[in-house]
Amino acid sequence: MTTQYELQPEDLCCLCDPSNFDFATTAEIEPLERVIGQERAVRAIQFGLEMNSAGYHIFVTGPEGTGKTTIVRDIVEKHAGNLPIPDGWCMVNNFQDEYRPKAIRVTPGQAIRFAKSMKRLIDDLKIRLPKELDDESFREKLSDVQKKFGQKKRALMETVDNLAKEKELVINKTSTGFQTIPVTAEGPMSSETFKGLPKVKQEEIETNMRGVQAEMENTVREVARVHQTQQRAIRELTEQTALFVVKNRIELLREAYGDQPGILAYLDSVQEDIVENVEQFLAPQKDPGKDPEAVFQMKGDVLQRYSVNALVDRSQNKGAPVVFEPNPTYQNLFGLIEKKTFMGTVLTDFTLIQAGSLLHANGGFLIVEVEAVLANPFVWEALKRALQNKMLFIEDVGTQSGFGTATLRPEPIPLDVKIILIGGYEPFQILQNYDSKFNKIFKVRADFDYEAPLTDKTIQLYAQFVARVCREESLLPFTPKGVTGVIEYGEKTIANKQKLSLRFGAIVSIIKEADYWARKEESDRVSGDHVAKAVEEYRFRYNLYEEKIHESYADDIIMIDVAGSVTGQVNALAVYQMGEIAFGRPSRITAEAYMGKAGVINIEREAKLSGKTHDKGVLILSGYLGRTFAQKHPLSLSVSITFEQNYGGIDGDSASSTELYAVLSALSDIPVRQGIAVTGSVNQKGIIQAIGGVNHKIEGFFEVCKAKGLTGKQGVMIPTSNVKNLILKKEVLDAVAEGKFHIYQVASIEEGIEILTGVPAGKVDEKGNYPDGTVYGKVQTKLEQYVKQTQQLKKMQDSENL
Repeated sequence: MTTQYELQPEDLCCLCDPSNFDFATTAEIEPLERVIGQERAVRAIQFGLEMNSAGYHIFVTGPEGTGKTTIVRDIVEKHAGNLPIPDGWCMVNNFQDEYRPKAIRVTPGQAIRFAKSMKRLIDDLKIRLPKELDDESFREKLSDVQKKFGQKKRALMETVDNLAKEKELVINKTSTGFQTIPVTAEGPMSSETFKGLPKVKQEEIETNMRGVQAEMENTVREVARVHQTQQRAIRELTEQTALFVVKNRIELLREAYGDQPGILAYLDSVQEDIVENVEQFLAPQKDPGKDPEAVFQMKGDVLQRYSVNALVDRSQNKGAPVVFEPNPTYQNLFGLIEKKTFMGTVLTDFTLIQAGSLLHANGGFLIVEVEAVLANPFVWEALKRALQNKMLFIEDVGTQSGFGTATLRPEPIPLDVKIILIGGYEPFQILQNYDSKFNKIFKVRADFDYEAPLTDKTIQLYAQFVARVCREESLLPFTPKGVTGVIEYGEKTIANKQKLSLRFGAIVSIIKEADYWARKEESDRVSGDHVAKAVEEYRFRYNLYEEKIHESYADDIIMIDVAGSVTGQVNALAVYQMGEIAFGRPSRITAEAYMGKAGVINIEREAKLSGKTHDKGVLILSGYLGRTFAQKHPLSLSVSITFEQNYGGIDGDSASSTELYAVLSALSDIPVRQGIAVTGSVNQKGIIQAIGGVNHKIEGFFEVCKAKGLTGKQGVMIPTSNVKNLILKKEVLDAVAEGKFHIYQVASIEEGIEILTGVPAGKVDEKGNYPDGTVYGKVQTKLEQYVKQTQQLKKMQDSENL
């Protein structure tokens, strides 16, 4: 009865034939230069890169380990290499408002050169301007100006002095101003002499004094105006001389940067400011360590206002920039305004402005992981604003620093950058569902697959991939059998005989570890045995917990029967994940049926150990029982189901068919073979559905049977739809080939119960009855007995109540 359902060894794996390859080692073949099995994602990325309209930024999704970041960087760098190098950027002082520095666009590779040119200019002017202003010709002109205006001031003073003499007065200069005193032939008149004069004479002298005093005040004001005119003349002379020097020096820079409007406009403002503030080049600079007033000068050097902060130079670029930002904090992404502290004060200036990744990527491409973006405060909202406005603002994030902080607000920089966000499905779904602007900005989605069809072409590409890893990592070359070992590992990780894994992170690790074991044996190439050793050792490093669990089965701490038959008891299979290792372990499911109306009782649910998916599986089981056995009369029974020795949570519906087999066995009183473990979910029609982790489940039960002793009657029953997922290890294949272990495929509950009991399930006739001697016939009989006994008990209770 079971032969028709039993799978043969060739059904349990997909071995790659080394004869598919015509090389001795991978050193003889061309390394892979393309992407395997990601045509959808590659085409989406290329479309997003070439689409220049607003909002066509790219969001890359896919499982971990598929090489998303590496592939994206390769594609973007190749595309960027064919694009022109974008302009660089400098930050310079705003001479009208030092708190709003200006950004200057410069041609590629000119930012640092221009900064050095400005430094040389200022250094030269530090020498030239004092020298020119100390030249003999300048001093002569200055002396002429001073002489000319000195004569005017002296003439004015002589006039008022002569007036005073005529009035017999003398003018004395005091600390508070000028004073007029009457005089006689002997000298200044004393107050006693003045009081002895006649009243008329006193009044005359006082009148004269007031007149001279008024004239003196007018003269002092006139002298001040002459002095101001003199200072303007001196300044004009100084500025003319400075302009001559500065203009000649700056003209050289104008010629060198004549094709850059931003630099030319800046040079005009520099020339104007230097001429206007030429005294800066004459006075010695203050030392902030000795003179507190110097704190308010930029870094203690007022001439630093003419420096140029080269934010982005582009001299090393070959094509458009491609920037990968691993830590997208606000400062790393948008830029930073650094600060320095001095005597409790926080100082900053435009030379302390630092470019972030967005500015370095401006004109090109920025690659960043979305999880890291969302983990940093303020970054996501600021990034959206920058992309929508196409403007980059370098500014401080609000902080509670406790210092008196001088803040800057630099001029925004036009932003032309393509963003490539890389992340998983969960953040993508959250942003798509809850951020209204997300789909307007990131209109391109590149979805990476985790598997590719197993074809002759992909097999050859896998070999080229191995060759590429060997070249890039300086590994030993692989033989054809070594490559087939890697391919079979790729099949195993994806658990599909028709597919190959595209999770190249794990594949690369096995390639490296196989190289390690080959070198340990002093081999000059990596063989299939070395790959097998790498896989075996990798699992050995991580499977301590698995071994402890299997020891519990061997010591009967966890009770599992692998021989004989028991009514209402079936071995189920589950997969446990411990870090990077997954393994299968069997669990005993028992069912007990008795009279009542409670229906199917899920003990796990009652004990709050059951997840929603497991609860659903039990409800589906109830639906199948009703569909199959409650067409003539209602079900009148109670069935309790439990996972024995389960003290933790349980979820998933892959044991729903197992639970149903246990219930059918309990209702029919037909024992179930304990040497066969079962996995598979069931729907209400009784069809067995595919489950996950089928290889781990089979191999886990095989290990338990091996520990307790293989009898030749043990095996695992799986859904037919999981046959394509079978890629079992060699030890299991050998046991199946020798008849020591068996794998059965079933498509329905009827097929499964026949294998487990050796008794036909039975088919319902036109009257709704199942044949005697069948599993379903016995279940139907038991249920009818429950109904009759329930009715009799009800009648007895009714008669007693009367």
